[in-house]
Amino acid sequence: MLEGAFRSYFLSNDGVEHTISFAIEDWFISDFNSYINQTPASLFVEALEDSIIQQINYEDVENLCTKNPKFERFFRLAAQRSFAFSQRRVLSNLGKSAEERFLEFQKMYPTIVLRVPQYALASYLGMSAEFLSKIRKRVASKS
Repeated sequence: MLEGAFRSYFLSNDGVEHTISFAIEDWFISDFNSYINQTPASLFVEALEDSIIQQINYEDVENLCTKNPKFERFFRLAAQRSFAFSQRRVLSNLGKSAEERFLEFQKMYPTIVLRVPQYALASYLGMSAEFLSKIRKRVASKS
């Protein structure tokens, strides 16, 4: 994406939105499982701001990678970073408190915290927007 902010999310059977990822300038966002396996998407991708995007389909990526090893390396490194990030997120969700998850996210991505709606950030962090609001107030009062 060239400009803007996005999130990917899925809807649980009870209709609750669960934010999976965010993306801002120079990041990728997609339903990567669907993209790689060429199956119907299970995630929605939503623009959170007015945005300018670039889009490339699977066949074009495969052609680029076949014809030019630099593209193969670029997409491989992007996939590796994405996998490593996903693993860190799972470990954080399993091993850290809600406040620790918020503080870690805020430290790593301060601009995203300011740009995305609280409901989306709360969903990403695995809590309600009301609980995130309480955490933010508690953190602000410590400062």
